[in-house]
Amino acid sequence: MHWLSTIIPTHHINALIFFFIISNLTIDFFAFIIPLVIFYLSFISMVICTLKVFQDSKAWENFRTLTDLLLRFEPNLDVEQAEVNFGWNHLEPYIYFLLSVFFVIFSFPIASKDCIPCSELAIVSVFFTVTSYMSLSTCAEPYTRRALMTEIAAGCLSLLQILPGNFGFLKFLGKTFFTVPVGHLFVINVSIPCLLFLYLFYLFFRMAQLRNFKGTYCYLVPYLVCFMWCELSVVILRESSGIGLVRASIGYFLFLFALPVLGVGIALMCLVHFIKWFVSLELMKIVVTLVLCAVPLLFRWWTKVNFSVVEMVKSLTRSSIVKLILVWITAVVLFCWFYVYRSEGMKVYNSTLTWNQYAFLCGPRSWKETNMARTQILCSHLEGHRVTWTGRFKYVRVTEIDNSAESAINMLPLFIGDWMRCLYGETYPLCDPKNVTMEEEELCRLKYLTKHKCHMKMFDRYKFEITVGMPFSSKNGTKLMEEDDITKDIVLKASSEFKKVLLNLRQGSIIEFSTILEGRLGSKWPVFELKAITCLNCMSKLLPAGRHVKIEHDWRSTVHKAIKFVFDFFFFPFLSAA
Repeated sequence: MHWLSTIIPTHHINALIFFFIISNLTIDFFAFIIPLVIFYLSFISMVICTLKVFQDSKAWENFRTLTDLLLRFEPNLDVEQAEVNFGWNHLEPYIYFLLSVFFVIFSFPIASKDCIPCSELAIVSVFFTVTSYMSLSTCAEPYTRRALMTEIAAGCLSLLQILPGNFGFLKFLGKTFFTVPVGHLFVINVSIPCLLFLYLFYLFFRMAQLRNFKGTYCYLVPYLVCFMWCELSVVILRESSGIGLVRASIGYFLFLFALPVLGVGIALMCLVHFIKWFVSLELMKIVVTLVLCAVPLLFRWWTKVNFSVVEMVKSLTRSSIVKLILVWITAVVLFCWFYVYRSEGMKVYNSTLTWNQYAFLCGPRSWKETNMARTQILCSHLEGHRVTWTGRFKYVRVTEIDNSAESAINMLPLFIGDWMRCLYGETYPLCDPKNVTMEEEELCRLKYLTKHKCHMKMFDRYKFEITVGMPFSSKNGTKLMEEDDITKDIVLKASSEFKKVLLNLRQGSIIEFSTILEGRLGSKWPVFELKAITCLNCMSKLLPAGRHVKIEHDWRSTVHKAIKFVFDFFFFPFLSAA
């Protein structure tokens, strides 16, 4: 099949699809998908580590049986040292489990709850809480039993606060009586659940104290698996609904005891949905997209003689899935952390600096007194000032049009490109003089000059540059005179989200805009990024909202929210972050 790979440039097709996908990924998409990926991968890692812990608990039983047998033949055998060595050698899954818990809790508050089946995961967490408790050693059973009952009681009291019903005295038991600030970062919550957690920490100490503090890794660390699952179930139950919990319980019951019937039902449901999709146009788009993405992969697998699915599965089983998951999650978190640190690195100062003051310090007058370079060095001290100024709109121009979908289709043969352009795009209007909108009328002027029947302008993403002049100045309080010095003008860069606003502005409109002073301060026609804009003298409203603000993620508050949630997960209701 070497001739097929030489005729069809699979590598070029792969690169084309890859760059097309990458070019359409936005910061909003990554902010949505990365927390979900981290949460699900970490949760899977928790489950795998818990199953490994169950396997090790069985190994503990076999080890104790073997040591009892050896003691009959060798009474001087140091069983305690052997247990210590065995315990240290089997701590690896517990370390991975605790690391996975951290990533789950860190990503849960910032992940979209619409994409997380909280009720189903709550049932799973309760199941692993019970099973992990049953797998614990009986040597510390008095402490582990009391610790679990204490934790369940504290969790139930905290959950009562979010229930809609009136539970009277029970809600009073879970209420925080008063708080005691500890510095500026922490708060002590004085309540009955707080006292229960103090007793829980005492039980942890007693477990660790067993056998000259060798109970730390023999009893306390194994119990932390049960503790974390119980705490996670309480956290997820807060986001669950009663109907969802009933649905999840029935679903798991059917999955275990009615799997054949469930399989037939799922097959019929998939068939019905397939028929519904088949009669709709959207299915054609899905099929074409999947075929385009699958063609280079199929050619790749077809021409690769040594490819084997069995060998791929064996290679995966030989590697540690948990280690791979944790390494990738750690890399993604570090990358996101560096991005947040860089994007939030420059502290923005809400300045009272006016445009006239800026023009006086960094404008033509200062250039004449010294020179432009010296002025730029001096004005660099204003870097990072967020200002809100009023000016005269002069004109706006498009500096860049990005349409990666159109670029990809233009590389295809003409007849395929025309068909896909009509499949994914829009057709030109019929241009009926009796029933035509203003936008359609504008397109009708160009309809007969275009090369295609359809267009893909809906995928266009624009970048604009707005030139704004200084506002009118008053002379003697009566006559308005315009500042003609164009060297005082500034240029604002705007993204595609300001498109509807900018297209409705007219020359001479008075606008109020917000921006951050950065870049070539003190030079001619400095360029800033537009953050918000308002038209002050427009007769008709441009959009339903009067002020149009650039949508920006507050990464600092998002990270602060995640860190606060992690701290509260481990220490609430005793301590909470301020």
